[in-house]
Amino acid sequence: MTYKIIRIDGEEDNVTYQTFSNYSEAYDLLVKLYGCVCCSDADYENNNYYDIVKG
Repeated sequence: MTYKIIRIDGEEDNVTYQTFSNYSEAYDLLVKLYGCVCCSDADYENNNYYDIVKG
């Protein structure tokens, strides 16, 4: 089974073109890219939002 990261707004970017062999790999990438953004520091109007789905 493979996993993909999708953007909530339906757009594509360099993150959404990748596939992962397990959920943890996809999650780890999102943490690496966006883990330093704390909820109180987040600019919700300018950030992209992602979900991990079975692909």
